[in-house]
Order: sequence, then structure tokens, then C-alpha cells
Amino acid sequence: MSPVRGNDRLPWFPVSKRRKSRETAPKTKVRDIFVARPFEGLADEPEWIALRELVPAASAPLILKPEIVEEYGDRPVALSTVLPMAWPAMSRRDGKVFIGLQRHVQSGDVSRDLAVAILNALRTEPGTTVSVPSLPGEGPRLQDILVDSPLEITMHEGFEYWLDPEQMQDVTVKASLERANASIYPTVRLAAAKAAYWCRVAPDKSHVRWVLGDPEDKALDALSRLSASGDLLLGEDTKFAGMFRAHGLLVPVWDVPGEPEGTEFEAALADFVKRYTDTLAVDEPLDAAARRAKQGLIGRQLTLR
Repeated sequence: MSPVRGNDRLPWFPVSKRRKSRETAPKTKVRDIFVARPFEGLADEPEWIALRELVPAASAPLILKPEIVEEYGDRPVALSTVLPMAWPAMSRRDGKVFIGLQRHVQSGDVSRDLAVAILNALRTEPGTTVSVPSLPGEGPRLQDILVDSPLEITMHEGFEYWLDPEQMQDVTVKASLERANASIYPTVRLAAAKAAYWCRVAPDKSHVRWVLGDPEDKALDALSRLSASGDLLLGEDTKFAGMFRAHGLLVPVWDVPGEPEGTEFEAALADFVKRYTDTLAVDEPLDAAARRAKQGLIGRQLTLR
């Protein structure tokens, strides 16, 4: 269910011919740390997860805490769903820093991975390659270096936002950009719920996916009650495909017709959001029908990739 076809084969975009020299240092063993909900505590936890797991091309500016700006300088920083070659970070020639949410190598704590990528990019001269360790150690996390606020997400139809104006004039870069853009699934951010997205996965098939911001147990109980009462669909010709767990939160997935497109499902999703919210408030034990439905839902968990 990866949002980008061939994500691990994204073309390389030249950032600079210069490479930062690397000093040889003795290797020390770094302990990995597992965090089940790495984005917990951030104002837009579900959106961070959606951008990392569901969305092919989007970006959002990030605001560094004053003490980080004082130490590293005031450079613009933005998250990107993915970067060229799935790089963890990029320092553009114009000084702008990008971090990539969808990357090849990660530790047990994605928040710490991303924080280290930001700090290493800020240490890197603009236009040169950013070196990021595979294991970040016990350093700061996103929650430690960012001013916490809702993400101002911009959806993109292509990856032109990766590049500065000078690179856009390069013929080789343009050709690589066209190949990267061809890998994108059409995706629409829905307004009826935070972290809800429609995407077309085939000419006659689309999905609606929604990252639920509630604790997993409570969310699963609510979905189980809705399933038992027959209220789990988004309308006619839709199917509840299942759900998967992403960074500690549940993501229900609906199969919907290939036509109409994204925004046509706003009303149906809004109705479901109301049913879900009302059901979530129920604090009684599950009845027999809901317990059976719960086992059915657990048995239909999807594989993310």
C-alpha cells in the first residue's frame, strides 16, 4: 500500500558536485531504542503518520525552537513525504533544508531519526550531501527541537518542490523529475477528518484511508460496534477493506469506486466520522455481537507494504 510506486527506485537528483569530507572515527556501538508511538505528543500526530505512510507528494514547513535556531542558525526547514533516492535529508543550494519521512533506513524511534536528520542537515553547508547515521543514539527527538503546532500541509502533483530554480534549468534533472512524477498515485486530502486521504490505486479502484488519532484499544472497540451494527461502510458500492497499525495508531481502509474522485466522498466520510465519534463515547463493555465483530476485524488486518 505504498503511496509511491517504485519508492525504492526514485531517481537521483544532483544537489552538488561537492561532497563534504568525512573524518574517520572509531566505531562505537549505538543502542537502538524502540518507541511504539514516535509522534505521540505532537499536535498533528495522525498527519505525521499519514504523510509518512499514505501520501506520495506533500510538504509542510517546520518551526525550530528558539534555542535550536540560536545554535544552528535560522534556515528554513520543511518536511517532505519523500526525497530523491529516499534520502533522509537534503540541504539545498539556497539554504533550505528538507527531511524525508519515507526513507530506507530507520531505527526503532522515527521521531529521533527525523530530529537527527534535521540537525545534521543544519550542520551541512548548503548544496552539499547530508550524512545521517543509521542509528541516531539517545539524542533529541522531534518533540525536543520543534515548536509544536498543526502542520500546514501542501499537496503536490509532482516533485518540483524538491528543486531550487537553478536546478530546474538542467535537462537531466528535468528528465529525472518526469520519471519521479510518473510514480505518484493520484491522492486527495479530505476535509471531513484530519489525516484522511483518498487515493486511486487502479483505474477502477480507489481507497479512502483515515489515520485515527485515538488510542488503539478505544478505536478498535468503536470500529467493532460499528461493524456489528452494519454502520462501517462509506455508502453504496463501498467496502471496508480492513485496517492496519501504523506507529501505534489504527488506519481503517475502504475500497471505493474509481469514479467519482476524492472530494465526492467528503459527505460520506463526514457521516462516518459522526457515527465513529458518537460510538467512541460509549463506555460500556462490548456485547456479544461487537466481540465477534472485533475478532473479525483483527483477522482482517492489512499489511501496509
